[in-house]
Amino acid sequence: MAEAHIEAKQDILEAMERTIQRSQEYLLSVQYSDGYWWGELESNPTMEAEYLLLTHFLGVADRDRWRMVANYILTKQQDDGSWGQYYGAPGDISTSVECYFALKLAGVSPDRLEMRKAREFILSKGGVPKARIFTKIWLSLFGQWDWNGTPMMPPELIYLPSWVPFNIYEFSSWARATIVPITIILNERPLCPVPQWAQIDDLYPEPRDSIDYSLPRPKGLFTWRGGLHIADKFLRLYHKVSVNPVRKRAIREAMKWVISHQEADGSWGGIQPPWVYSLIAVKHMGYTMDDPAMKQGFEGFEGFAIQEGDTWRLQACVSPVWDTCLVMIGLLDSGMDPSSPAIQKATRWMLKEQILSGGDWQVKVRDAEPGGWAFEFENDIYPDVDDTAEVIMALDMARLDGTDEKWRSQAIERGVRWTLAMQCKNGGWAAFDKDNDRSYAAKIPFSDFGETLDPPSVDVAAHVVEMLGKLGYRGDFPPIERACKYIKDEQEPDGPWFGRWGVNYIYGTGAVLPALEAIGEDMSQPYIRKAVDWVVAHQNPDGGWGESCGSYVDASLQGVGPSTASQTAWAIMSLIAAGEVNNPSTERGIRYLADTQQEDGSWDEPYFTGTGFPGYGVGQRFQKLPEPGDPEYQGLEMPAGFMINYHMYRNSWPLIALGRYRRLIRNRKPSDEARPG
Repeated sequence: MAEAHIEAKQDILEAMERTIQRSQEYLLSVQYSDGYWWGELESNPTMEAEYLLLTHFLGVADRDRWRMVANYILTKQQDDGSWGQYYGAPGDISTSVECYFALKLAGVSPDRLEMRKAREFILSKGGVPKARIFTKIWLSLFGQWDWNGTPMMPPELIYLPSWVPFNIYEFSSWARATIVPITIILNERPLCPVPQWAQIDDLYPEPRDSIDYSLPRPKGLFTWRGGLHIADKFLRLYHKVSVNPVRKRAIREAMKWVISHQEADGSWGGIQPPWVYSLIAVKHMGYTMDDPAMKQGFEGFEGFAIQEGDTWRLQACVSPVWDTCLVMIGLLDSGMDPSSPAIQKATRWMLKEQILSGGDWQVKVRDAEPGGWAFEFENDIYPDVDDTAEVIMALDMARLDGTDEKWRSQAIERGVRWTLAMQCKNGGWAAFDKDNDRSYAAKIPFSDFGETLDPPSVDVAAHVVEMLGKLGYRGDFPPIERACKYIKDEQEPDGPWFGRWGVNYIYGTGAVLPALEAIGEDMSQPYIRKAVDWVVAHQNPDGGWGESCGSYVDASLQGVGPSTASQTAWAIMSLIAAGEVNNPSTERGIRYLADTQQEDGSWDEPYFTGTGFPGYGVGQRFQKLPEPGDPEYQGLEMPAGFMINYHMYRNSWPLIALGRYRRLIRNRKPSDEARPG
């Protein structure tokens, strides 16, 4: 029996070595010449639908492009005629309405089987009146919904100082960059007609002139939702004032803010929602397509596109900094020489990406010098803590020659100072802002999609703690002490931690345990063993781990789902950080990664394991998941959520896990070897 165990162990080690080598070779083959890595960021087909609608509004429709966009949208249609928010999700009515409208505008006949099935699905869910507010805003732009059925958002918000409730800086960075142009749109109410044949009266359950366009009345008037519902009614009366110089000046100020927040690549916030609404607002306010803001904005937006065969699709965002630092960590963790050309080029590229100018974060952090990194090529106004932590970990493992080594060291020091200045009052870290946690801001009437706030999250805090630990800071460093208290307070009763930016409890736990190990925490403590037990208990029979996006809305799915390479890697990282290098579960996980690697050294992963928005509004986990009838309730279709398939996750995270496993195996003592069972 002992011999069989030794042979099995040797087989695993040999498979691990082959897997690491093939993974390294694959990643080196896809590195860009400038030194970075960049994988596709896949989301849902509202990206393509809204692109098509946007080009109609801007007057720059390309019929051949529309045809390819329509082809792609049709490839994502599900058997019941719907379109979903993530791979394997039930159909979502809002996504389906937008896709149907875009296809119809592109000239797809409503008599086609695909369109008939889509129409049947949408009507079975209540039709257009049941769509989310953001979908209704899009429809209103083209006369397919009444503007009176959308909320009021006064552009006068732009005047409110940062100490006043509901000022724009109490909203998350992405919500803020979306809200400012939307205040212009909702008050100007632009209209871009579509041909009669493209109208979507066929998606209404009854004649449009009999539809009640008033906003749903929330339960309880003596709540934030109730009070804001009443405020919306007063704002409608204010909107009707025919002569309003204050409103006109506010719109001009909002426009100045929008223009001043455009990035070098033409984007706003580096992501699709603020980008498209800013383009719409700027166009409506009289800018032509030849104006630099419009020209650069639209060309940059199309730069996110991928043409494949006779289809054309659009990314909601791009992630080169995030992808590059994770790949670098994987290569270096798995033994690549820091002096190798690939690492040298990547290191220099990342150093050039450090942001040394100011941004919106300075509204609440006034006395700190810049020094963070953003997610995208260009998003200098919004560096984020998570990217910064992972970039610093990658830079700490790298080395450069001559004077460039000083550049690397100084960049790390400056990045650490910026990160420490961004620590929130509860000890955690958020993504983009400090103490962005005023829950009332999530109760505004049009907040039925995404997250309105950016409060601290355990996964970001854990990545910062891990970064500090790898730089030599220990648990008695005051910022780490505060962070660890926050992390411990956030642990679930059964052991894991919630994942805000990755799916979900496997991701959160995969961030926390390596962080605790990095600062020298005693990994035999009961609260850590409880987390280990949870991870082991949720391993799949095939040796991998997986968790459905639905775990954000259904507690029975927490830690449950088909195995994926990225989630298996997070689970392995948890176990080996806790000292479980010889645990049979760890070994089975390693075997799963080896067995599922493809010939070219990559992994296939159709499932979405990245999180943009769980759709909670407040941006953090609920103490108790909402139930049907509650305002925040979502079904598995997750209509308020935004889930992501990072195509580089399937390759970077497994290499990190395999590299760390190999390092620990090589460093183990003979006495550490687990006895065969």
